[in-house]
Amino acid sequence: MPRVCHFTGARTTRGNRLRYRGRPKYLGGIGLKMTSIAKRRFRPNLQDVTAVVDGKVRRIKASTRAIKSGLVVKPLRRKYAYTRNAEHGGRTA
Repeated sequence: MPRVCHFTGARTTRGNRLRYRGRPKYLGGIGLKMTSIAKRRFRPNLQDVTAVVDGKVRRIKASTRAIKSGLVVKPLRRKYAYTRNAEHGGRTA
């Protein structure tokens, strides 16, 4: 399973880690100099969750942003919650 959020499509992106030396001009120096550039990766905070997708319960990867915003619908935890109304003809007794 790829490292991609099922709902938002958030995935690993690339960037740079920059290192500077020197004293900034606004503090009286002659400015900052860049001394190195290193590659780095930005990874989304993905969680394995059990969710209802298209009416079926599936295990998917979802970003925490999607979970917090309510995009993930979690299934009911107990089976009798689905069958109780059917057994009693739609009544809850």
